[in-house]
Amino acid sequence: MNDVHQDHQSLIRTPKQLVVAVAGFFLVIVIGIILLVSFVTNVPVEGAGSDGQKADAIAARLRPVAAEGFTLVDPNAPRVLLAGAAVYAATCAACHDSGAAGAPKVGDNGGWGARLAQGYDTLVKHAIEGIRLMPAKGGNPDLDEIEVARAVVFMTNKSGASFKEPQAPTAAAPVVSEAPSTAPADAAGPVPAESAPVTAAPAAAAAAPAPGPAVAANASGKHLYDTACMVCHAAGVASAPKLGDKAAWSARIAQGTSVLYEHAINGFQGKVGVMPPKGGSPASDADVKAAVDYMVSAAK
Repeated sequence: MNDVHQDHQSLIRTPKQLVVAVAGFFLVIVIGIILLVSFVTNVPVEGAGSDGQKADAIAARLRPVAAEGFTLVDPNAPRVLLAGAAVYAATCAACHDSGAAGAPKVGDNGGWGARLAQGYDTLVKHAIEGIRLMPAKGGNPDLDEIEVARAVVFMTNKSGASFKEPQAPTAAAPVVSEAPSTAPADAAGPVPAESAPVTAAPAAAAAAPAPGPAVAANASGKHLYDTACMVCHAAGVASAPKLGDKAAWSARIAQGTSVLYEHAINGFQGKVGVMPPKGGSPASDADVKAAVDYMVSAAK
């Protein structure tokens, strides 16, 4: 009986222990109130502890991609239609490289055989309008129909076909009506430049040097880059080294210009990327070399 009575005794056995327990209880309450007041009176931080919901952060996320260092395109400039390889690398490769969603892989003659039998017009029509899991224009509505057709030709010609790449329609040259010359030969007026005597030309103008071949090559290289190469080399598509990226270009430059020329003209299959011959463009070998020189100079 004595043991059972002791088991039910309280932990507080003396008045001193009771005072200590009550004081500790009130101390815990006071500390809790202080912490709660401190939490409530602090300045709240937006975005759950981050600046993600501030106006500046939201504006940065909504800023156009062109503002992040990509090449800006003048909306008023005449559009340059991309070559088939460039369209393929930027749009079609996502499915036709891996066969995603049942897309026939480029180079798989067996997978393309039944499709090629439908003919060029049907293939282009399906690529433009879409069919089954194939979205219209490969999911890129900004593509021109000729660009889509060029991509179709690029893929099919690597898979057993021999289609001819469509060319952009040429704009009609403006007709310039020349007014008939009715003035007498001895009428007063400015002398045409072609009839002016040679001795009348200033000596400095006669001695002005013509633009050298290096300047012309640089201009043609930049033009080819802007019309074909930039599709991959501006954003690093298919592991292409970006224009001006010295780290990415250093190992390639170390191979020598002859190797770079050969890879650019004939194409090159790397471990993580692919370079189509001449970037998928119908450019001449000289223009391709000029484009290589332009990109190499930008990386030095």
